[in-house]
Amino acid sequence: MDDVVDLAVVGAGPAGSAAALRALQLRPDARVLLVDAAEFPREKTCGDGIAAHALDLVEALGVPGVSRLGPPVPRMRLRSPGGRVVERACARPNRVVPRTVFDAELVAAAVARGARLLRHRVRHLEMGPDRVVLDGAVAARVVIGADGANSTVRRLLGAPAAPPSATAVAVRGYAPTAVDPDTLVIEFARGPYPAYAWSFPLPGGGANVGFGVFDKRGSGSRTELVAALRALLPGHEPDPASVRGHHLPLFTTPRHHPDGRVLLAGDAAALVNPLTGEGIFDALASGVLAGRAALLGAAAGAAHRAAMRQTFERHHAHGAVLARLLRRPRFLDAAVHAAARRQSVFDAAVDIGLGRGTAPLSALAHVALSCAAAA
Repeated sequence: MDDVVDLAVVGAGPAGSAAALRALQLRPDARVLLVDAAEFPREKTCGDGIAAHALDLVEALGVPGVSRLGPPVPRMRLRSPGGRVVERACARPNRVVPRTVFDAELVAAAVARGARLLRHRVRHLEMGPDRVVLDGAVAARVVIGADGANSTVRRLLGAPAAPPSATAVAVRGYAPTAVDPDTLVIEFARGPYPAYAWSFPLPGGGANVGFGVFDKRGSGSRTELVAALRALLPGHEPDPASVRGHHLPLFTTPRHHPDGRVLLAGDAAALVNPLTGEGIFDALASGVLAGRAALLGAAAGAAHRAAMRQTFERHHAHGAVLARLLRRPRFLDAAVHAAARRQSVFDAAVDIGLGRGTAPLSALAHVALSCAAAA
């Protein structure tokens, strides 16, 4: 097989498109192929929230104007299992953009920059000394697996499955009304596992609503998840035809970034935030790193692993500790109370939940004081 592209990206969601965009940003003459089983635009099961942190990455990739796809949502409100409430303006407004629109915009930008889009479902890969061959038909110097939570590339690499404790389960649907058109609303549930319902206002009215449990062992059936959503957001129930379920591989899953010519990014690399279920920022960021590393050929795997460690190690370590603490309702009550009292605690929570922030000692001290006061 003589026709070998420089990079084949399996999956054209945010992680895959970001990888293609970054590779072409660094090497405009690179031959980049985006491979996806779907035809764009396509629906994607998601909360549709696009954090300001994620929009920064899109702008840095040279894709201007994405912010126009959804109006700013300036505020966020959280209610803890014990009834504590914080509602504040975020340091920068987030946006809600249906993934049908957001993903298609990124794909179009990658194609405009020179990537070729191929509709195909990858089922097999073969690694050789100087190339990777997909399904006996596509040869590439490097392959990036960005094919989502049920990644075929990850499975073919022999990566372990995410354990139930590191897998969230959620349902989402579309409701005709929003709890608040200017606010991202999150209502935490009582129960043995962290869980919350959300209402994110959509452009033009209505809302993306859903309910997620941050441990597969506590998920139950789709009917039970929708019932939990209904209990926390009465009067804002989704159209039953719009309800979809999905699994979220959390970044508390053991890392898997092997050496060689095959890389993983986004959900395929199990990079969903275990505090919020947010995955778009990590998808974009890991895609950017993978696109840069892919230009190194045989050294790509080692370079990508090092870049991921340097970029995310502290964020992942802090997030993993906080994810364990969130299993204690008393801690979550105290954290929400501290965020209501101090803007700095609220801002730190947003950064670690929607970006790659860490937990400052000052913020943890305020949470500890709130715990002690409630004792």
